[in-house]
Amino acid sequence: MISRRNIRVKVMQLLYVIDTIHDQQAFPNSVVELQKQFDKSRELFVYLINFLIEIARYSEIDARHRASKNITTQEDLNVNTKIAGNELVWNIIESASFQKSIEEYKPNNYIDKDLLKKLYNNLVESPEYQEYIGLLSREKKKEKEILSFIFTNILLPNELFQSHIEELFSNWDDDAEMMEQLMLNYLQKPAAYNLTVIMTQEKWTFAKTLLLTVLDKKEYALELIKPKLKNWDSDRIALLDMIIMQMGLCELLYFETIPTKVTINEYIDLAKDYSTPQSGQFVNGILDNIHKELVAEGKISKIDFKQKAR
Repeated sequence: MISRRNIRVKVMQLLYVIDTIHDQQAFPNSVVELQKQFDKSRELFVYLINFLIEIARYSEIDARHRASKNITTQEDLNVNTKIAGNELVWNIIESASFQKSIEEYKPNNYIDKDLLKKLYNNLVESPEYQEYIGLLSREKKKEKEILSFIFTNILLPNELFQSHIEELFSNWDDDAEMMEQLMLNYLQKPAAYNLTVIMTQEKWTFAKTLLLTVLDKKEYALELIKPKLKNWDSDRIALLDMIIMQMGLCELLYFETIPTKVTINEYIDLAKDYSTPQSGQFVNGILDNIHKELVAEGKISKIDFKQKAR
């Protein structure tokens, strides 16, 4: 479910917190803290999926409310409930991992019913929804598209929804980008995902090994970085840039199955997305410089993937 990029981001965020609080006792076990962060991300993801499902199912609630009014109009008696029967919605609802996750977290206890109604009404007024309910058939592509539309165009841009999520989940700001990516991937093929776990054992091993390696090799990484900062005051360089470079160096040196080009490109992208506008170019220059020296000194050893595949 979760990608290596997502893992790098979570490790980067935890390293940043550890570096800024200056309190060794705050995180006596960094691996346990990292696991807690991933657990929070899983709970957030389950909540978002459930909220999306409840938006789709709200058409039935709306229909019942309108039909029970003392004075009803033709419009009240003809609420279109097609989306409540969306095949993808029911594939999700009936999946064992979704049911187990719902039982574990009980997300419906925290849903703001007034907000749910407002967002549903926003959906109903949209041209995309009108087009969807106007189709007589149930094409799989259209079933997926309307759910993706609800998430990306109805929920995410809505300030009230953003505030609601922020109140419930302190990790929303850190995880928002990851959640959008996870959701869009999940809606393409929910049956391929197990919501009771957020990553495979292999990826968890990568996550905790990356964290522990960067913490253990911090001084050595800084020894390699600081000589390259000829025209830079190392104390004035963005802390996040330093952390990103330390992570990149540790991958180059100690993760033999990850190609060097992949590592460098990944950390350049992280610097661009999470640090300053100049950080991508800066991190690229430093990592590339150190990488060339390490290769010349025979200090980088990588597995040949073509040979490994044979």
